[in-house]
Amino acid sequence: MTRRRTIPRWRRHGRRFGVTLLFVVVTSGLWYSQERRVRDQLVWMGVPEWQSLTPTSFHRVLRNEGFLVGWSDVRVNPLWVSYQLHEVDEPSAGPRPGFQRDWRTLWPVGTESYFGSGYDRGHLAPNYAIAAVHGREAQRQTFRMSNMTPQRPDLNRKLWQRLEEVVIDHFVPRFGVVQVITGPLFPETFADNVLNRVGFVEIPEAFYKIIVVPGESPMALAFIMPQQARGDEPLDDFLVPIDQVEARSGLDFFPRLPDEAAQALEGQVATQGWALEEVARLPSRF
Repeated sequence: MTRRRTIPRWRRHGRRFGVTLLFVVVTSGLWYSQERRVRDQLVWMGVPEWQSLTPTSFHRVLRNEGFLVGWSDVRVNPLWVSYQLHEVDEPSAGPRPGFQRDWRTLWPVGTESYFGSGYDRGHLAPNYAIAAVHGREAQRQTFRMSNMTPQRPDLNRKLWQRLEEVVIDHFVPRFGVVQVITGPLFPETFADNVLNRVGFVEIPEAFYKIIVVPGESPMALAFIMPQQARGDEPLDDFLVPIDQVEARSGLDFFPRLPDEAAQALEGQVATQGWALEEVARLPSRF
């Protein structure tokens, strides 16, 4: 009579664990590879990175339809939002969707979180431009609270809105494609602003917007706009080199850009070719 050989229980469990681990590793690798490709389609010269890792610079990348958000659970703010705009035959947007809470944020930021604070829920990825280029679902996702940051009304409804309008109505038709990176700026010392919040959300002292025309000889403009803006100032009053935005934000916006090209693009304010003088004083809609 032949005795059956039994496999020890620990070995059976070990084999199952090994198969499960292999499945997790392979599927995670495939997901990350696909996710990286999708992210690369929404940025130019790489996803923005922190220059040095600190608690205030650490962020997670939240992918949305048509735009990426670099979300900080410390500041409870997007540190950056990146999106690309291109020409479309008949740009249009549907009705404004309602604001939505984003389950991906660690702290609960509700749609009513800013009520009574004196601050607007300021879009970083703009409603109209994203809708016109990327469609209705992308427009809905711009109303997630992870795309919002506290902005004073005169900034949000006037100066900031004017710049958003110039980008989609003038720069995109002029150049065909533009890459935009935008976000808030905070005081240099975290402790100085840690209690300056709307609910959980830290209140920025200013905002930046970087607009790039990609290509072999890229062009770029960068703006820093303070919360205290009146709203009727010329846009070119707020021009700065990209280097200044990187210094204040602690971010490297184009990590794959070679050093020599980065110095040329980021180290100076160059307005040639933008026809900025034609649009810098256009009035706001409000």
